[in-house]
Amino acid sequence: VIIGWTWSSLGDIERKKKILSAVIESYINTGEPIGSKALINETGLEVSSATVRNDLADLTNKGYLVQPHTSAGRIPTLQGYRYYIDNLMKITPVTQGGREYVESELYKSADSPESILKEASGVISRLTGCTAVTTTPSGEESRIHRIRFVQTGSHTAMAVVIASNGIIKTKLFRCDFLLNPELLTVFDKAFNEIFSGMKLSSVNRPFIQTAAARLGELSMFTPGVLVAIMEACETAKEVSVYLSGVTKPLFMSDVNFLNARNVMEFLNNRHDLAEMLENLPLDTSVSIGGENSRTELAGSAVISTRYRLDGNPSGVLAVIAPVRTDYARAISILECVSESVSTLIDELIEI
Repeated sequence: VIIGWTWSSLGDIERKKKILSAVIESYINTGEPIGSKALINETGLEVSSATVRNDLADLTNKGYLVQPHTSAGRIPTLQGYRYYIDNLMKITPVTQGGREYVESELYKSADSPESILKEASGVISRLTGCTAVTTTPSGEESRIHRIRFVQTGSHTAMAVVIASNGIIKTKLFRCDFLLNPELLTVFDKAFNEIFSGMKLSSVNRPFIQTAAARLGELSMFTPGVLVAIMEACETAKEVSVYLSGVTKPLFMSDVNFLNARNVMEFLNNRHDLAEMLENLPLDTSVSIGGENSRTELAGSAVISTRYRLDGNPSGVLAVIAPVRTDYARAISILECVSESVSTLIDELIEI
């Protein structure tokens, strides 16, 4: 039951829900108000136009609809959208053909979590027609899976830190002595004995000093290596944000240029954007207008879900859309992409 409504019968409840749903879905599709006669045709209700007009008036009085002009039909308010999303909206899963398209597009970039998520933002933006955002897994609880070394010159090499969440970060270091494969093999064994299994967040300067002591005489040759590993771990902890369709707000059919500019300015602030995304719910969610934590998004909707690593909620997949958007379709696409991303990254981590 809609809070604050007084119903005369169960039939009234269901009819008004049906009318509210029809008004919102019609407005999402057309951007135009809808009147009583068109609603009867849309819904197939066997009632008079007068009954529908009375229901529309009641829905308007309760704050779920608004009449933009005296002679016009109704359009939804934010309150109307909220009730529709929470109680009336029906989500149809992506078709098999759509799933195959998503999987094939993501598989092309399945060599690292970063590349998968970058491609995922592009796929979501193309399918929804909106701005899409994805984030890498948080590294705060991740551990070092392995460290590798790749020689790049006679005195230079890269420390490659592979984290348990699949993130791979590299850092170049330089030595005063000549490097060779045999020496890098010694590095590989010594450093993995110390660092393997350590939390990324624990690899700080005090730990590096402890590691140097454990290396004994070898530490005299490896101060640059220790610093490179620490810096690679610091980078691996950070959440990376991938954006696609940043300029799409400018090209919406009923664009508000002030809102579009605010959204685009906010998207360019990667730190605040990452913070907002990390604070989104762990389950699929929709926030509309003033429900968003950022004032720049007061004229937008944020639709989000999480992909999962080893069954646990991880990074974010989100769409930043106009308030008048097809919420059911956006959720269906996000959840489809989430399933594929989860599978591909889990497979990478197992490797």
